[in-house]
Amino acid sequence: MLETTKNSQPFHLPELGYMRLPDVLKIIPIGKSTWWAGVKSGRFPKPVKLGPRTTAWRAQDIAVLVKELNN
Repeated sequence: MLETTKNSQPFHLPELGYMRLPDVLKIIPIGKSTWWAGVKSGRFPKPVKLGPRTTAWRAQDIAVLVKELNN
């Protein structure tokens, strides 16, 4: 899936795998604190801990969120 970023540069949304927060925010242009508030409230997908200092989101969950936000 090809999306545009806030700078109108194309960004490829992977079909499988994980995405770190900076990549998620390229697709969904909101601030970090707004994103984390949405995660806490359940509006945005929950993250997956890949390591002690590594948090990511499933690309499939982000793709579903993008479709929901576009409707």
